[in-house]
Amino acid sequence: MTDERLSEEEKRILLRLAREAIEAAVNRRPLPPLNWEALPPRLREPGATFVTLTRRGQLRGCIGALEAYQPLAEDVREHAVAAALEDYRFPPVRPEELPELKIEISYLTPLQPLEYETPEDLLRKLRPGVDGVVIRDGFRRATFLPQVWEKLPDPARFLDNLCMKMGAPRNLWRTKPLGVFTYQVEEFHE
Repeated sequence: MTDERLSEEEKRILLRLAREAIEAAVNRRPLPPLNWEALPPRLREPGATFVTLTRRGQLRGCIGALEAYQPLAEDVREHAVAAALEDYRFPPVRPEELPELKIEISYLTPLQPLEYETPEDLLRKLRPGVDGVVIRDGFRRATFLPQVWEKLPDPARFLDNLCMKMGAPRNLWRTKPLGVFTYQVEEFHE
């Protein structure tokens, strides 16, 4: 992600692409082809996003990528469909849910390693409400977007829950060094 923020027009286009992709996929129709020439240049550049779906204020799906590997417009479409149909925590979205579905897109900056010496040092270096956090232990990894700080504002509880999301004991971050990376997001929604 470049240092410049997305324009309001670029955000509107990405939200529209996400909505169109979800509606097509949920109704078992092929995704409409992208008109690459009509897209702003920024949306053709590589970008990493998470797409979060809510219904009546409750999480309904959230899937994304931590690193850019495809054009931003395609990344949003892919993760919108995956959030609707492939989030293992929820059954696939049904057509009758579509009118109540709200879409949020989080556009990620590149991951930055967070160096720390001790568990206390790690707690001091985290920036609640600012940083998304990735933890890695061998092949396992998990992330929380910066928005998760709203529900888990205490850094120790945040890390406990992140370890559990990774499938590890909640106190793993206190007992062994983990790979820790941070990123920021530009978040926007319908």
